[in-house]
Amino acid sequence: MTEDKAQRKNPFFEPYGTPHDTPPFDRIRMEDYEEAFMEGIRRDKEYLEKTINNPARPTFDNTIINKDDDTEGYYDLLDRVSTVFFNLLSAETNDEMDALAQKMSPILTQHANDMRLNEQLFQRVQYVHRHHRRLTPEEKRLLDDCYEGFVRSGALLSKDEKDRLRALTEEASLLGLQFSQHLLKENKDFMLHITDAAQLDGLPQTAIDAAAEEARQRELEGWVFTLDAPSYSPFMTYSTQRELRRQMYIAYNTKGIHDDENNNLEICRRLINLRREIAQLLGYKTYADYVLRRRMAKNVRSVYRLLYDLIDAYKPAALKEMEELQSFASKDMKAVANSPLSTLHSPLSTLEPWDLSFYSHKLQLRKYNIDAEMLRPYFQLDRVIEGIFGLAHRLYGITFQENAAIPVYHPDVKAYEVFDADGTFLAVFYADFHPRQGKQGGAWMTQYQGQWIDKKGKNVRPHVSVVMNLTKPLPPAADATSQEPQPAAKPALLTLGEVETFLHEFGHALHAIFSNCRFESLSCTNVLWDFVELPSQFMENYAVESEFLRTFAFHYQTGEPLPDDLIRRIVRSRNFMAATACLRQVSFGLLDMAYYTQKDEFTDDIIPFEKRAWQRAIIMPQRYDTCMTTQFSHIMAGGYAAGYYSYKWAEVLDADAFAVFKRHGIFDQKTARSFRDNILSRGSTADPMTLYKQFKGSEPTIDALLKRNGIKRKAT
Repeated sequence: MTEDKAQRKNPFFEPYGTPHDTPPFDRIRMEDYEEAFMEGIRRDKEYLEKTINNPARPTFDNTIINKDDDTEGYYDLLDRVSTVFFNLLSAETNDEMDALAQKMSPILTQHANDMRLNEQLFQRVQYVHRHHRRLTPEEKRLLDDCYEGFVRSGALLSKDEKDRLRALTEEASLLGLQFSQHLLKENKDFMLHITDAAQLDGLPQTAIDAAAEEARQRELEGWVFTLDAPSYSPFMTYSTQRELRRQMYIAYNTKGIHDDENNNLEICRRLINLRREIAQLLGYKTYADYVLRRRMAKNVRSVYRLLYDLIDAYKPAALKEMEELQSFASKDMKAVANSPLSTLHSPLSTLEPWDLSFYSHKLQLRKYNIDAEMLRPYFQLDRVIEGIFGLAHRLYGITFQENAAIPVYHPDVKAYEVFDADGTFLAVFYADFHPRQGKQGGAWMTQYQGQWIDKKGKNVRPHVSVVMNLTKPLPPAADATSQEPQPAAKPALLTLGEVETFLHEFGHALHAIFSNCRFESLSCTNVLWDFVELPSQFMENYAVESEFLRTFAFHYQTGEPLPDDLIRRIVRSRNFMAATACLRQVSFGLLDMAYYTQKDEFTDDIIPFEKRAWQRAIIMPQRYDTCMTTQFSHIMAGGYAAGYYSYKWAEVLDADAFAVFKRHGIFDQKTARSFRDNILSRGSTADPMTLYKQFKGSEPTIDALLKRNGIKRKAT
């Protein structure tokens, strides 16, 4: 019987009635979103009118933090629905959600501008900024952030300038959304369909089985490989079929440049110009100048100094790595070509990009006798979860308990309650592990609820989500005619790289889980963007620590621990091609800065500009039939515009911080307590360098990173 629409209540409009007031994903319908969006906008406007028409003198309490206890949550409706909708737009979207996002994007941006550009509201904020009571350091930081946020959003502009800013921001918001939607469609539309088993040569059985399952789900014969990381990466690493590797590589690296409805070239060019114009309207020379005003780096010069220092330190080693790889590949190909069974007629003369993973793997196997597939049996996902949760328990005393009563938005998602060492509830933690049709590629951490302390003193705890695209488990082979028990499903077996990805996103999650701030806008991961990657990259260090690996890495069939010899080989090989990997990240930082340091209208062709922009960090001949920019979500749609350097900035911090742990013991609880108290729990309540020095006692240096990567600094 269909539920009477008149009797049904929109779940966003009332208490959820779920454990910890988590979103009731099982009760939310498509029609609920737009209704809640529009009602949320109406309530925001009502709140705005109440604030600006308050006859009392503006104060910190009635202007900066102005919520009535008896209407708690009332004005949070827009944030409530936006959080759920836009998180699912990345993790579990469909055509209806995409269409609604297109419809709501200009409406939401216009509403945000209405709030930020309201002159009466800004006048009250400005008055409080100049005439306020004695504030705590956290209150003062909130007030400064609030005031500067209004200024950076155009509060000091003239009416005509504000109108222009509105138009620019609305267009940029819509284009960023279109960029992401195009990229998702490009990623999901491609498949490599193989029907000849001979073309599977070199592939590990895990990749073959996964491809067979993908084909079965698509109702196809044979094997299907996709551009999702668990499919793409093994194919590029192991397939001996060079032409098929080329096809996969070209498909992956031409996303967004095809002459079709998903082309992102003009979107990128327009986004670059929109952001430049926004920055210049606000009084900055370039968009990078505007962004870096609110970063640890402070200015463009500091960013380029970091990137160029890394190039100077790593490029000589990277060139040697590439020379060794080229020599090895040429000898290997010559040996193959001379084989009596070979169909090749000439040795490899030049490495192409689709050869790098393949020959890097073979060289690593030759040098260290280590291979990702050797390790997979020891990295069963359930065990990895236990290991990572166990690491958090050993460092900080916290525990994770799965709670099936917490609604989730897809069967792949697991929901946990997180408890502190004394049993106090800390957070809800969602883990979404595997790729699927409606999910963006990559990995990220997000939140469904932030952390803050309300007026009654209640510490509202966060709802944290980690979203990844890890190797999927394989279902049992279906045989409806058999009376015998069906074979057990093969579990998800991860690579070491996937374990590192999990640790990275888990580090972000801990940053939110431990948050203990008064104001939500300063809590969790709401920190400067070149500081936010410290907790995540810090956790990656544990992936190659033998003491950690021994806690969870057991063979999924035999239960045998990961052999000591394999652990030694992991540790010995940790810096294999490290310099090349560093330059790759630096090249992305250079590209990002090249776009967002533009002072004049950007009219260049994207592809040749891209090749020139990162040339200083490039160590191989470039191809002009591929493009990174059109799929570079971080700087086009992900908030990292003029900020991609922050990964390397934070890597300096994470290496420096982990060196402290190495001195005292990687599980040292006293050091971990200091890291928690000074970094993880403080959000943005103080300057990040101040927080870091409170943890370590001094500012970081690049020395720990160079030492970790085995790089020797040139004598000066």
